[in-house]
Amino acid sequence: MALDLAQIRAQFPALARPAIFLDNPGGTQVARASLERIQRYMIETNANHGGLFATSRASDATIDEARAAMADFLNAPRPEEIVYGPNMTSLTFRLSRALAREFEAGDVIVVTRLDHDANVSPWLRLAEDRNCRVRWVDFNPADGTLDQADFTAALQEKPRLVAFGYASNALGTVNPVEQMTRQAKQAGALVYIDAVQYAAHGPIDVQKIGCDFLVCSAYKFFGPHVGALYGRYELLDSLRAYRVRPAPSDPPGKFETGTGNFEGIAGTLGALEYFAWLGETFGADDPALSAQYSGRALTFKKAMLALQSYEAELSRATLSTLADLPGVQVYGLSDPAKVDQRVATISFTKAGVTPAQIAAHLDRHNIYVWNGNFYALGATTRLGLEGQGGLLRVGATHYNTLEEIERLGQALREL
Repeated sequence: MALDLAQIRAQFPALARPAIFLDNPGGTQVARASLERIQRYMIETNANHGGLFATSRASDATIDEARAAMADFLNAPRPEEIVYGPNMTSLTFRLSRALAREFEAGDVIVVTRLDHDANVSPWLRLAEDRNCRVRWVDFNPADGTLDQADFTAALQEKPRLVAFGYASNALGTVNPVEQMTRQAKQAGALVYIDAVQYAAHGPIDVQKIGCDFLVCSAYKFFGPHVGALYGRYELLDSLRAYRVRPAPSDPPGKFETGTGNFEGIAGTLGALEYFAWLGETFGADDPALSAQYSGRALTFKKAMLALQSYEAELSRATLSTLADLPGVQVYGLSDPAKVDQRVATISFTKAGVTPAQIAAHLDRHNIYVWNGNFYALGATTRLGLEGQGGLLRVGATHYNTLEEIERLGQALREL
């Protein structure tokens, strides 16, 4: 069933603003269901964890529900494999610190130049602390795809851990995560996947992927500033977490240090309830899909496939618009026939004008975009753009319209 954009946009109060939000890779607008969950939590169930009184019990029940919903969203085997935290970066540093206890001098850690630095620097610090060796995997500057031959070569060095992204937050490239995970596991490595940029754009199944850890952020999929990490239970259970002494000794609690952002986690549940509404309203029945999933997990997969199909149209429209503009160079996959290998996060430069100047020009047209390196320092450095202001990034999501992409093109033509 085709998406009804009017119905969808009505679910986002911020979209009443006379602006075009193409800054989504840095953070999406918040769904009404998420806002309502936050408000309800603060008014009806605001309490700390573990009390024997009504509001504390209700608060804990909400957090348990949010954990179960996230497990269904990622198709994790059990809710206890979901760890909530402030954001992906904090969670990754937290896990890297616990993993560091298990690493020895000379161990190899694989990272890529295509990744957000939050999936690079924690491992660089681990390597520095434990005297490990870092093996960088390159990407192809011509099309923004990870160099799979280099990745395979890196695995010959028998790494302890391999870290890579599901989708590039700078170039939009979707990596073949199942294939890469399978190769890494065959080499005996732990696999840590940054799915922050992908989670709003397509279905995720951690069991099918076979990864050990996968992390995402709710504020990139229509919720508040909260991070969520999936970890295989036996690994979470065996790792020694850095925690205060009275804190839980079992996962996930032992990794959720201090008092949690309970209202934010409630808002994350609301964002997931929005996805459930999307799947129930616009999801297509598919016998093959129904054979793999059931219940809420199936509804989530229907939602993500429905929006993924529409976002392919947005990607093709954006690439076509940019191709018609003189002096514009798109970085990453620019062939409209290959939109299934990217998300609708598209970055470019334009001759004679800096990314910052383009962003300021678009702001005067009430079009919001990002410029710079977006913390994908390895990518902009490899492309030779770090000293030149980086990239101009436009990122559509399923609440954007083809008309908005047309208005983007009109504003860019004025340059």
